Amino acid sequence: MNRRGNNIHRGASKLPSYIVVPAVGITSSFLFGYWYFQDEAPFTGRKRLLVTSPDWERRLGDQEYRRLLKQHKNNILPSTHQASMTVQRVGKRISTAADTFIEINNTSNQRQQLQAPTSKASPYTYTVVRSQTPNAFVLPNNHVFVLTGLFRHVQSEDDLAAVLGHEMAHNLARHAGERMSGGIIVNILARLSLLIDPNGWLYSIFLPGSTLLHELPHSREHEIEADHIGIHLAADACYDPRAAKRVFEGMKLEDEGGDGNDGKVRPMEFMSTHPSYVTRIENFDMWMHDAMDKFRMEKCRKIRRDMTVARHHAVRDPKGSGRSLDL
Repeated sequence: MNRRGNNIHRGASKLPSYIVVPAVGITSSFLFGYWYFQDEAPFTGRKRLLVTSPDWERRLGDQEYRRLLKQHKNNILPSTHQASMTVQRVGKRISTAADTFIEINNTSNQRQQLQAPTSKASPYTYTVVRSQTPNAFVLPNNHVFVLTGLFRHVQSEDDLAAVLGHEMAHNLARHAGERMSGGIIVNILARLSLLIDPNGWLYSIFLPGSTLLHELPHSREHEIEADHIGIHLAADACYDPRAAKRVFEGMKLEDEGGDGNDGKVRPMEFMSTHPSYVTRIENFDMWMHDAMDKFRMEKCRKIRRDMTVARHHAVRDPKGSGRSLDL
């Protein structure tokens, strides 16, 4: 009886070498890579995995930028349109603050030294697309897109600065590269699950599990990080950081139909790519003191006066006359 039990134990514990050897090799490589490619997000100091290079991210950003220009060519507003001029004017100030941010937060850890870019990022481009969708986004290598539906929520340059600061923060923190890095790791683990379980049972639960436990939390974390960095960019550029809270409060009201009783069923926060409006607004309250300290600095008083003059000049400019931001 004892001998039979030992035989059963040996038979159950011995996996074929064609499974054990690759599994051990892949696992060891994964652990080494996870350690080797550890990186620290700027400003927040968040630890994350980053396996992509800045140059590769920029090439992908340029490729997508050309594709979107072709896709939306009939709806891109000319550079002389008031909306385009406003976006470029505010964007230029935020991009200057972004350059300062890079200088201040440029750490010299081993990861960045080994994957230092061989080419510098391009100057920011600003593309305004006629669309009812209230949105803005950024591509690697500094390509900012603004959809005109956003102007339902953006009523001032301070409001616009809050949005552009958030989008540029995504680029500064290299969130696109981090998402691609996560995708690479998930793909490796998915293939490993098929190696361990060729029937695909592990694979069938791994994919939804990775979405719920990895992709969605990281996406929400990126949005929160961009909110945090974004209000500081706006404040550094002498735009009122309190506008960020105002913009999201307006979006919350519209999304809830004004009173929250529109009958729509909205996903819970843990099932969403973005934090809830309540979470974001509470975060702004928590961060606002430090951002307001920057905004209230003496340098911003003169700059705010110059901004007013620039706005008045833009309104009188005949190239932009008769055109509204509300499209």
